[in-house]
Amino acid sequence: MADKCVVRNDPYKRAGLSIRQRHNERENASYENDSIIKERADFNVYFKKPEGTYANMFDKMLADGLISTRGLGKDPNIVDEFVFDVNTDYFERHGGYDYAKSFFEETYRCAVEEIGGAQFVLSAIMHADEINKTLSEQLGREVFHFHLHVVYIPVVQKDIYFKKDNKNPELAGKFRETITQVSHSKKWPKEKQLDENGEVKRNAKGKAVLVNSYSLLQDHFFDHMREAGFLGFERGERGSTAEHLTVLEFKTKKETERAAAMTAVVEEKQETAAALDAEIEDKHQAAADLDELAGKKKKRLEKIDEQITVKTKMAATIAEIDSVGKPALLGGFTTTADEMEKLKTLAKKAVTANEKVADMKRRLNTIENELGKATAELAVDKKNRPSISDHTRWFGKFLSAMKRAPKRLLAVIEDIMRQPPEQPEPERQAPERKRKSHER
Repeated sequence: MADKCVVRNDPYKRAGLSIRQRHNERENASYENDSIIKERADFNVYFKKPEGTYANMFDKMLADGLISTRGLGKDPNIVDEFVFDVNTDYFERHGGYDYAKSFFEETYRCAVEEIGGAQFVLSAIMHADEINKTLSEQLGREVFHFHLHVVYIPVVQKDIYFKKDNKNPELAGKFRETITQVSHSKKWPKEKQLDENGEVKRNAKGKAVLVNSYSLLQDHFFDHMREAGFLGFERGERGSTAEHLTVLEFKTKKETERAAAMTAVVEEKQETAAALDAEIEDKHQAAADLDELAGKKKKRLEKIDEQITVKTKMAATIAEIDSVGKPALLGGFTTTADEMEKLKTLAKKAVTANEKVADMKRRLNTIENELGKATAELAVDKKNRPSISDHTRWFGKFLSAMKRAPKRLLAVIEDIMRQPPEQPEPERQAPERKRKSHER
């Protein structure tokens, strides 16, 4: 995403000045915006510090004749506020806090030119105490978002002429004086909004759609900073003449973007976890297959060795048997006592061997049955075992719930932590039915 420099301009009536002052000057005891770290207030930088409240400064300038509210309607906008901003990544790549101070020092000079003089500035402060949660989580360290608030009185030079009904008719219509008039609407006059084809946008009644001329402000900010040697960013909202978001809408937009970014990170981690889980499963299966193959080869070698031993013994025994007995003169064979004893021993061994073979077959059948049961139980256990992806799916659901209703979710968690741990409910016994009187 390209770095963009933007400036918002918000008008305020007298009733809203105290709220803006408490936020900008960090006078509140607490803030709804949980990105503000109160312990970092000393890192904020003033380019012009207010001398009293915004309202008192305005009234003093009015009493001293430096400004005039002549011609304004009832309850007008009397104070405006610039918010100059570039995305946090830009400052992180160019030197962080020190670079931001020099950047916004030059930005303040640009603001003074746009305002028409530093005497109309009530306050100019660079905030360095608001943490960028998304970038902090990505980089694994605290990263703060730097931006500049400039509170000022919007003024224009207005020529005053003598009226026709003045005491001296000769002066009627002639120039009288020039006043410094407070006027948001004249400072930021309406201009026709154009569509993507360069044509004037019109409403349902065919009238041209008018918006404040903030696009010129964007151009001035962009050109001023580039000429001062600050490069590496683009002009924000090029070609747009739409009014900028309010501070609250801007914060909401940033939190929405942060939640979307976190959701993307969670989804990526879920996919990675699922892939790792599958890879681990494949490696486990491969290891099991190798173990099984090695076991089979070992058993086969043992069986071959056993067969060789048996065959060797059988060959020796057969040779020994063949040598027993000698042909008799009248037919048949004659054997010695030792040879007869060997024949008897071999016959007994044959009977014993047959019994052992039968016993081994029975034991082999039992082992095969037990192995089948163990294999089935292992398959069930493997199926029921939660995987890494199960945990990440629950983590993703938690983050989705935090994004949809953070206050409700935190309230539920805090309520659970205050309560004692849940105890398992005892099994309820069914009440005994009362016997009828005639059964007593």
